[in-house]
Amino acid sequence: MKIVVIQGPNLNMLGVREQNIYGPMKLEDIHAQMKAFAEQNGLEIEFFQSNLEGEIVDRVQECMGDADGIIINPAAYTHTSIAIRDAISAVQIPTIEVHLSNIYQREEFRHTSLTAPVCAGQIAGMGPFGYHLAMVGMTQILNEVQMMREQQAKAQEQ
Repeated sequence: MKIVVIQGPNLNMLGVREQNIYGPMKLEDIHAQMKAFAEQNGLEIEFFQSNLEGEIVDRVQECMGDADGIIINPAAYTHTSIAIRDAISAVQIPTIEVHLSNIYQREEFRHTSLTAPVCAGQIAGMGPFGYHLAMVGMTQILNEVQMMREQQAKAQEQ
């Protein structure tokens, strides 16, 4: 099973920008931890980061037929991008939204996520550990999907 991790704008600056909000860990370190989890659980994982909305939309669309799950941190686009929301909805792949900070404790404009309603779930405010939680959650979702497909296949054989 393959999970694609999509990181939005400014996440390439983790470890440098606003450490009081996002912490000192760099994106590469978060990805290394996710990769270790994936290897321990027999999952394939791929990482993508862009500061450009259209590139994020393209990457979500490219997941169709190529990935079983998406973990996405749309960053600032969470609150503004109908295009990313529509792409997530269109591909119909289980998706978990992650935010390092608790967006509900921040400025009011960050309290609304346009993307969360089309995701299986949202994890916010857990720092880098939120990505680990997303991996655990996605593993559970994918195992359930696989079990359901196996049951449907058995039912069709009968």
